[in-house]
Amino acid sequence: MTIAISKLEKYFVVEKLVFHSVDLSLYQASAFIDGQEHFITDNKGALLRSRSLVELQKQLREVSANESVLRHTSAYDEMIGGADKPATNALEVPLTDNQLY
Repeated sequence: MTIAISKLEKYFVVEKLVFHSVDLSLYQASAFIDGQEHFITDNKGALLRSRSLVELQKQLREVSANESVLRHTSAYDEMIGGADKPATNALEVPLTDNQLY
């Protein structure tokens, strides 16, 4: 599911704001609302992306969240023909407010 940033800014508080580390320097964001994860889009419907984590945080500074994390999922745990893993290898690191105003 997706949600526009303009709509997200109208929520009082979201449960969790997740900054996804997609590639070496490519980040996307999602928000948990009522237990469901929604990827954040701009007002034209394109996924919100940035080459800088700080720039993405600045774009989302108007969004109030109980928790903010940086999530990285490693592809090194995958093997062709290997057994299915019962859990993900995603690593979440808490982010603090860096006074990005």
